[in-house]
Amino acid sequence: MSTRAPWGGGFSTGPFAGPPPRDIVVLLAVVFVTFTLRFFAATAVVPGLLSLTPAVWHAGYLWQLVTYPFVGFGGPDLWFLLELLVLYWFGADVWRRLGRRRFWQVVLTAAVVAGVAAVFAAIVVERLAFGAGAVFILMQGQRTLLVVMVAAFATISRGAVILLFFVLPVRAGWLLWLTVLFAFVGFLATRDLAGFTGLVVATAATWAQLVPGGPGRGVRRRWLELRQRLLQRRLDRLRRRRGLRVVRDDDGPGPTIH
Repeated sequence: MSTRAPWGGGFSTGPFAGPPPRDIVVLLAVVFVTFTLRFFAATAVVPGLLSLTPAVWHAGYLWQLVTYPFVGFGGPDLWFLLELLVLYWFGADVWRRLGRRRFWQVVLTAAVVAGVAAVFAAIVVERLAFGAGAVFILMQGQRTLLVVMVAAFATISRGAVILLFFVLPVRAGWLLWLTVLFAFVGFLATRDLAGFTGLVVATAATWAQLVPGGPGRGVRRRWLELRQRLLQRRLDRLRRRRGLRVVRDDDGPGPTIH
């Protein structure tokens, strides 16, 4: 068992040890800039078009399912800056552990799956005409990113001990359940069923991609197997059409053509 500093930073290898990951700096900059655009009449339309809204199914704005996590959301107060700080703490740690390609794969997959689930929940709420009010406010912008980063850290370092709120020592794995608990409390205050659904699904999707032997790994393995079969069929067609000879290399990545 290891002990880690508050919010996921290690004592010697935490998020402030060494230069900050460029991807995380760019991510925070994008979130901050889009957040700032909300407060000027001439630019407010930009975050309005990129945030997750009912226009996804009313007007076909499907791009919002991808762009919404990167649009800063909230009021002009210190709480927003605190969210960015916590996002950096977790994000830098997760980025260093996963690497650039895997990091963005996890983030984008979890965000899109969560967005789709939230949209379906919002459609159900709209059709049943209950709980009318704002939707998606619990999961807009950095809030979904925070949930994904926390869930990723909790899955990767589930055996570590962190100081929650800098005081309470808890196992990192418990952050998965605490995230869902906080989202539920937010739902009680806002009645945003769609947003609550999105945060729960984001947590589950992140966990599924990173847990050893989890469903995310199985999906990835089946996708690679499918690609291999498609490549084999293509090589077979080329061989039949052009009279090429396929030589298998048992030690290599796959068949080659001669």
